[in-house]
Amino acid sequence: MHRVLLLLICAICFSPVLRAQKAQDEIACFAERTDNAAYKRKLWNGYEVSLGQVANPEEVEYRCTAAIYNGRGRVVFRTSGFHVVFDEKQTGKDFDGDGKPEVVFRTDTGGGNHCCWGYIVYSLSPRPHKLFEIAMEGRVMFETDKDGKMVIWKRTAGPFGFTSMAAQPFAEKVLRVHGGKLVDATPENLSKFQKGGGTEGDNEEIVSALLSRALQHVFCRQFDEALSDLNLWPEAGRSEMMASFGASLREEYPEFAEKLREPAKRN
Repeated sequence: MHRVLLLLICAICFSPVLRAQKAQDEIACFAERTDNAAYKRKLWNGYEVSLGQVANPEEVEYRCTAAIYNGRGRVVFRTSGFHVVFDEKQTGKDFDGDGKPEVVFRTDTGGGNHCCWGYIVYSLSPRPHKLFEIAMEGRVMFETDKDGKMVIWKRTAGPFGFTSMAAQPFAEKVLRVHGGKLVDATPENLSKFQKGGGTEGDNEEIVSALLSRALQHVFCRQFDEALSDLNLWPEAGRSEMMASFGASLREEYPEFAEKLREPAKRN
C-alpha cells in the first residue's frame, strides 16, 4: 500500500501537461511539413473522411483541413487549423451512450502552442452533428467505466493572470456526455468513490487528484486543509491510507504525521 500510495501521488506530478503531437500520426496534416499527403478513409453508413493541405496554403492562415462527406459527396463537417489529426484511436468509440460510434479529430489553431489544441467529437447519428469540443490545455484522457460508459478526464487550468504560463495551476475534472451535452461529473464520481470505491480502475484518477491536493497542502504547511482532503477517503480504508500517507512524510513533516495519528490515539 505504501508503494502504491507514493506512485499515485507522483503520477499526476510527473504526467506531461500535453502529449506531444507526433509527426508519425498516420492521418494528419502539419503546417510546417512539405510532404503532407491527402488522405481519405471510409467510415460507416456511406460517410468518408478526407484530410490534407488546403488548395492554396499561401492564401490562408490555416493550412490544414479535414472534412466528413456523406454518401452523396456533400460536406457535412469541416475543421481547419495549423495542424489537423484524424484520431484513429478514439474514432469509433461511443461517447454519448447511444450505441453509435463517433468521429474524432484533433485540431491546432495556435501554431503548435499547448493552449490551442483541442478535440472535436462528431456524431453521425441520428443525423450529422458536433457532439462536443474539448480544449487540450492540459491532459485529456478517454476511458470507459465498468458499465461501458465513456468517462473523460480533463486536467483543467485554474485562474489566469496570477502566475506565468509555466506555473499555471491545474486540477482534474471528470466529464461525461448526458443528453447530448458535455457535463461536469466530478462531484458524482467523488461521491461514488467515497461510498466504497477502490484505488484502481475508474477511481485511480480521483485518488491521484485527491492525494495530490492533500500533498500540496502539506508542502504549504496547511495541515488542517490536507486533513480535510484525506477525510474524503472512503471510511473503510481511511485509517490504512492515512497511516501510509503519514509514514511517507514523517521525516520531513513530523508535525503532520503526528496530526494524522491523533484520531487513532483518541480511538
